[in-house]
Amino acid sequence: MKLFKMKSYQIISLFFLLIIFLPAKTIAQEIILSDTAEVSILTMGPGDVLNDSFGHSAFRVKDTKQNIDVVYNYGVYDFNTPNFYLKFAQGKLLYTLGRNNFSPFYNYYAKQNRWIKEQVLNLNSTERQDIFNFLQNNFKPENRNYKYDFFFDNCATKIRDVLVVVLKNKISYQDSVDSNSYTFRELIQKNVDWNTWGSFGMDIAIGAVVDQKATFWEYQFLPEYVFKEADKAKLNRGQEKISLVKTTINLFINTPKENKSNFFTSPLFIMGLLAFIILGITYKDFKNKTRSRWLDVSVYSITGIIGVLLLLLWFATDHSTTHNNYNLLWAVPLSLFFVMAIAKKNPKPWIKRYVFFQILMLTLLCLHWITGVQVFTYGLIPLLIALLVRYLYLVFYFKNTLVR
Repeated sequence: MKLFKMKSYQIISLFFLLIIFLPAKTIAQEIILSDTAEVSILTMGPGDVLNDSFGHSAFRVKDTKQNIDVVYNYGVYDFNTPNFYLKFAQGKLLYTLGRNNFSPFYNYYAKQNRWIKEQVLNLNSTERQDIFNFLQNNFKPENRNYKYDFFFDNCATKIRDVLVVVLKNKISYQDSVDSNSYTFRELIQKNVDWNTWGSFGMDIAIGAVVDQKATFWEYQFLPEYVFKEADKAKLNRGQEKISLVKTTINLFINTPKENKSNFFTSPLFIMGLLAFIILGITYKDFKNKTRSRWLDVSVYSITGIIGVLLLLLWFATDHSTTHNNYNLLWAVPLSLFFVMAIAKKNPKPWIKRYVFFQILMLTLLCLHWITGVQVFTYGLIPLLIALLVRYLYLVFYFKNTLVR
C-alpha cells in the first residue's frame, strides 16, 4: 500500500512538472527568423531518367544569424511503402514534404549535372516568417503527406500554392504565357523527345484529357513555368506593386551533354520492324492463299492484354490523366475473347464480323486523331498501318474460305 502511494505521488509530481515545462519547451522550439533571413524558390534542371526529365522545384529558407539553411522539397516518396508499385499504378501513392540541409541537397543535383537557379523572394519579415511557419507546420508527420497528381498537385504546383495560401491577396500572377499555345501533352513533349520509350509509354498510357489546352495557371505543373511565372508575379504593397522576385542567382551551371539516343533502339524503329514483319507475313500469306494463325493469335493476345491494362488505368485507378484513352481503339480488350476462335483453322463465320469491327475501330482512331480529340504517338503509325493491312487481309481471306 505504501509502495502504491509512493508511485501515485511520483506520477502526480511528474504530471505537474510536465505542465510547467512543456509550454516552455514548445516556445523554445519556435524559431523566429532574423531580419536578414531569405526565402527562395529553387529550380533544378532536367535529369537523365524519365522522372527527372521535367526538372524540380523546392523552397529554400536561409538565415545566417540563426545558422539555418534548409530546403523544403515536396517531391519525396518512400520506396519502402507497403505495396509501393501497386499504389503507384493505382495513383494512390503518397508523396511527402522533405526537409534537408541545403549543402547536401545542392551537391545531389550538382553531381547529376543539373543546373540550379535560385529566385530570392522580395518579402518583408512578416511574410518570410509566415511562409517559414507554414512549411514548418506542413513538415509535421500528420501534415506532410499528400496524394500526388502529375498535372495538378506535384512538387512544382506546391510552390505556387504555398505562396498563394500564405500571401493571399498580396500576390498576383500575370498571364505571361500564351494560354492557347500548348496542350498538356504538348507541354510534356517539350521536355521528353517523342521518339523515346518514356514518351512512347506515356502517350499510350495517358488519355484524351491531356489534349485540352492548358491555362497559364495550369502550365505551372512544370518547374520551368513556376520559375517563369514567379519572375512575372507581383506583390501588392498598398498602392504600389513590386516584383515577387528580388534577385535571380545561377547557383550551378551544368555542362551540356551530347544526345546519345540510338535510332535503332527507338520506338519508331522497333514498331517499324514489327510492322515490316507483319506486312511481310501477310504478303506471303496472300501469295500462298493461306493464313499464319500464330501471327493472328499473337496480335489478338498482345493488343488485348495492352487494352486490358489501359482499361484498368482508366477505371481502376485514381490517375486523372489516364481517362478517356482512345488507344483502346487499336488495343481492344475484347480481342482476348477471340483468341481461341482466331486460332482455329476454320473459325466460325462470325469471326469476320469481329475483324470488320477492328477495322472500324482503327478508322475511328484516325478520325479522333484528325479532329484533335486525342493525339497518338507517332511511333505507333507503322504498327497501326500493319494492323489495318492484316485485318483487311483477314476479311478477304475469310470471305473466300468461310462457309456461311
